[in-house]
Amino acid sequence: MATKKILVLLGPNLNLTGVREKSIYGEETADSIKSQIVEYARNLGFDCDIYQSNHEGDLIDRIQAARDCFSGAVINAGALTHYSYALRDAIASVCIPFVEVHMSNIYAREDFRHKSVIAPVCAGQIAGFGKNSYFLALSALKELI
Repeated sequence: MATKKILVLLGPNLNLTGVREKSIYGEETADSIKSQIVEYARNLGFDCDIYQSNHEGDLIDRIQAARDCFSGAVINAGALTHYSYALRDAIASVCIPFVEVHMSNIYAREDFRHKSVIAPVCAGQIAGFGKNSYFLALSALKELI
């Protein structure tokens, strides 16, 4: 049986995890977290590609390309979560399950963060568990695919 491929998409400012707003996102660097995500995915039997961009169009291009080569995806769209209908439409256009992730509890933060326009086209949403949100999302994908 071939190993399933999983895509992890990271949106704007997530490259600065460990540098920005440490009281919210912690001090662990983005690179450290990414390597742990890859290892966790490997332990679940997945090949994992991680892609980060601060540009909405780049994320959309990556989502559209995912339909032919990935079994599922995890997405932390950052602030795009709350207003990017283009990202929402891209997710809806591919036939693979997506799990939405947030390191912080978006419902315990500013009011504008309480609404996700991508949640309705994702299989589920995991928020508030720091880097463990990614691991929980990968475990959920394991059950979904």
